[in-house]
Amino acid sequence: MTTIATQDYAAPPPAAVKKPDLDKPMSMRTLIALLAVLGLGLFFTAFSIYRDVSAAGTSVKSALPFVLLGVALLIALGFEFVNGFHDTANAVATVIYTHSLAPPVAVVWSGFFNFLGVLFSTGAVAFGIVSLLPVELILQVGSEAGFAMVFAMLIAAIIWNLGTWWLGLPASSSHTLIGSIIGVGVANALMRGRDGTSGVDWGKATEIGYALLFSPIVGFVCAAGLLLLMKLLVRKPELYAAPKAQGAPPAWIRGLLIFTSAGVSFAHGSNDGQKGMGLIMLILIGTVPTAYALNRALPPGEVASFIESSHAASQTVESIAGGHHVIGDPRPIVTAYIASHEFTEGAMPALAALIRDIAGQVDRYGSIAAIPATSVGNVRNDMYLASEAIRFLQKDKAAALTKADLASLGAYKKHLDAATRFIPDWVKISVAVALGLGTMVGWKRIVVTVGEKIGKSHLTYGQGAAAELVAMGTIAAADTFGLPVSTTHVLSSGVAGTMAANGSGVQMSTVRSLALAWVLTLPCAIALSALLFVIFRQFERFI
Repeated sequence: MTTIATQDYAAPPPAAVKKPDLDKPMSMRTLIALLAVLGLGLFFTAFSIYRDVSAAGTSVKSALPFVLLGVALLIALGFEFVNGFHDTANAVATVIYTHSLAPPVAVVWSGFFNFLGVLFSTGAVAFGIVSLLPVELILQVGSEAGFAMVFAMLIAAIIWNLGTWWLGLPASSSHTLIGSIIGVGVANALMRGRDGTSGVDWGKATEIGYALLFSPIVGFVCAAGLLLLMKLLVRKPELYAAPKAQGAPPAWIRGLLIFTSAGVSFAHGSNDGQKGMGLIMLILIGTVPTAYALNRALPPGEVASFIESSHAASQTVESIAGGHHVIGDPRPIVTAYIASHEFTEGAMPALAALIRDIAGQVDRYGSIAAIPATSVGNVRNDMYLASEAIRFLQKDKAAALTKADLASLGAYKKHLDAATRFIPDWVKISVAVALGLGTMVGWKRIVVTVGEKIGKSHLTYGQGAAAELVAMGTIAAADTFGLPVSTTHVLSSGVAGTMAANGSGVQMSTVRSLALAWVLTLPCAIALSALLFVIFRQFERFI
């Protein structure tokens, strides 16, 4: 193996390294432009809701639900705005501290690719987050308890994000939101006289928890390994030296760093932007179910395929039921199965009856779009119940499902999800605007932490590129599998990994602070959202 001459990569004396100027105030022209975009975004959101409500033929009998809708949407978009300057500051730290882009240009560049990332996202992460919520609250999201849930989650997440941002700590918005969801679930279960652990889908929470736990480890190890590999393969000493005091880096290095910054920003928008989308859809479904409970854009030709898959799925479930039948309303039994995850004799015949009932309703009306306003909310709840029950049934070892059974249930679930788990384009655009604008505001505190306080020496071009490439790949992979990961944890741990691999050393005080924020985020978010949920439930009579 070739021995690498360490002197080729030695950093220049500290006097030759110039820190970027981060104190330049925002110009009045820029401020006016940002406010104009913000105003247009809010107007576009309001107009889109008005258009959809009018198209659905909804009659407005009271202004109160729409007032609550407006407040909830502002809070949800506010969460994405805070997420923008809290998390995506990580994406610009490397290009700023390597003098690849001036700070004002870097944040606009990052904001633009965050915007694009949201627009081209799949929606898988959005509904993965929603699946953590208690099923009874999702089914009643338009009720007082539903609004208390949404307000408690989002306000708790915003408070914690702002607190860690003020301290300059790159804490995870993903961790924060998931903690808030768990807090609401636990509080709701306790208030209903149940064990607090029954209020959360712990299987899904564990799956997401593993993603959040291992992503910073992946960031540290892979970024360190990539930097060492780059040193072996790319024999360019200037790539591993601290930035020059004046001027931009060589063109090829600058291009690489700008590309990786764009990639991280795009991946962040694609992953984190979906969290707000899922919650916004819950708000819309609860407030204006006639317009948003079901995907009315599905073609009428889907009905025949839906009915066929419904019959196949009901036969599969009936075979598991072993000849048992349910008398009365099957919905409470299916809801109890989802909440307890316990396989019972009554659950399967109830699920089979629910599947047949859904098929009968869709067949009666001829298409999703033809379902009348008075029935659309109930049909949507039935479809959601069936989809969630099938999700658990597919993993239930007690059911002893064959490959043919799994294929039949999977095909039916795809039809259900196509009708209930959709995101209108205007929701993506609104979240994209909020996240993109947030990226351009308040980024300095986190940038300073990533750029100056993780390593003991100035960030080199190679370190910045390695950390960004690993973060981009990790987040993109997580988005593909529908798992939320923390941009903050992946990139900051990646920077620490490159510092360790380079022998530069890390500032342990910063690492301890990051670790403390990582450890405290979940319990603090859980406690805060649970407390807010209990408080908001006390004001139900005023809603």
